[in-house]
Amino acid sequence: MANSENLQLLASINVKNRLGEGVFWHAASNSVWWTDIHGKALFQLRWPEQTLRQWPLPERISCFTLLNATDPMATRYPLLVAFASGFALYNPDSGAILWLAKPQQQLSGNRFNDGRVDRQGRFWAGTMVEQPTADTAASGSLYRLDQNGCQQMLSGLRIPNALCWNHDSNLMYHADSPLQQINRYRFNPITGELGAAESFATTPVGAEPDGAIIDADDHLLCALWGGSALARYAADGSLAALYPLPVTQPTCVALGGDKLDILFVTTATEGLSAEQLGQQPQAGNLLVYQYPHQGLTEPQLAVIPWQQLAQRYHGGAK
Repeated sequence: MANSENLQLLASINVKNRLGEGVFWHAASNSVWWTDIHGKALFQLRWPEQTLRQWPLPERISCFTLLNATDPMATRYPLLVAFASGFALYNPDSGAILWLAKPQQQLSGNRFNDGRVDRQGRFWAGTMVEQPTADTAASGSLYRLDQNGCQQMLSGLRIPNALCWNHDSNLMYHADSPLQQINRYRFNPITGELGAAESFATTPVGAEPDGAIIDADDHLLCALWGGSALARYAADGSLAALYPLPVTQPTCVALGGDKLDILFVTTATEGLSAEQLGQQPQAGNLLVYQYPHQGLTEPQLAVIPWQQLAQRYHGGAK
């Protein structure tokens, strides 16, 4: 039986995101970054100073990462992003965009959703079905972006989420949220190839698995959309802890700070009624907690031949 533990709230950053998502810790800048997908905004919060920067966006960004500091493209394009319509390098200050791939541009009802850098520096992101029809209800896919380009790794998805890798990089975790189940896949860290799906954990009734990370104990910490909580699963899939939250729609989690024990939780107001918003005044905020365990260092994006990928895309191999 899981412990229902209370986390110590350190701060509630009043950003009122419609759909806060994609949060991660960037140690080099002592800051946490995230996106408000539907609010078309990008955020950076320095911690512990709590100084906030915000950028408006030309198109919704679902997930992103910072380029490796040694990457020659990093000064021109500091970010690799999954815009709603595809992968691109992006400079939020200048607005410059270098498109790399739009693998589902023919599916107008789909957009990119959850994504993350694996421990070998590849970037992964999945597409979700935003406007489902009878033909496209499960037309989302999970893509891997690396020096070889953009490759489809999973298909038949509705809302891809909970993407993360265990400490040893021999397992990948992933969920199709509406199914309320987290799967795991044997993972080859050298090639980035996946084995078959195995059931790992089922989320509580009424709660869908959203963004997830692996902590230093090799436990999976997952935001429970609609569940007003975070779930912490042991490596065998058992529920080790349930952390109640003051909002119904937590979306993603990150661990940062000097000791990697500060927990950042993005949340959403999307779809909540005026009455519900009145009952959860912190909905849409970035919630910051003291976490009783430590996180793992966020992996860095590999240095990738971006110009070659862009030329391939613009040359017609889209």
